Amino acid sequence: MNLVHRHPRPEHVAEALLARIGTGEWRRGQRLPGETTLAMQFGVSAPSMRKAMLELAGSGVLEFRPGVGIFVRSLSPVDNWETAVRRAKIAEVIEGRIAIETEAARLAADRRTRSDLRAMETLLEARNRASVEASVEDYVDIDMEFHRSVIASAHNPLLNELFDSFLPRMRRAMIDLVRIGPSAEVQRTDHDDHTIVLTAIRHHRSDHAATSSRNHLVTLRTSLIV
Repeated sequence: MNLVHRHPRPEHVAEALLARIGTGEWRRGQRLPGETTLAMQFGVSAPSMRKAMLELAGSGVLEFRPGVGIFVRSLSPVDNWETAVRRAKIAEVIEGRIAIETEAARLAADRRTRSDLRAMETLLEARNRASVEASVEDYVDIDMEFHRSVIASAHNPLLNELFDSFLPRMRRAMIDLVRIGPSAEVQRTDHDDHTIVLTAIRHHRSDHAATSSRNHLVTLRTSLIV
């Protein structure tokens, strides 16, 4: 059992988890135990373990399959892609997200199931509560989970993997942005943007879903690079 410091940085937890994966404890394609179970094994909090798993998803080691679990995708980080994303300017990362999420929203409106819709609705409600109740880090994580649920509803595994690769870089930038404290007007617009995307997906309005998703991310890009 690998125990780490009581208040570790997510990257330290990720390193410890990666070390156990590297020993062959979990094979490629195998499902990992739940984050709560792993957190207990490593002696860390569930949020710390969650962030570590997001780091490993971003480096190509883990794969999130909504409603199924978290699986080992690779026994070691995909260095070339990870390095490229980490070195990319934040505007470039968002432009990558625009390309991915615009099409994902369009596909989600056509392909989403009732189960997909319930998952998106639940996460949007959780995101709205977190905006006033949760820590900045937890709020950003829930926001990312909502975006991932939209992409998962497109039922294209490659889009899921591409989005996960952007997560660590994007998460850091989003935390910094939220800590600055956006105005009430910006917060209302941000909330409305997410609701509009979900409504379009709910009613199978694919073009509107794509346009709304793109508009939201373009606004986000402006907020982050100004």
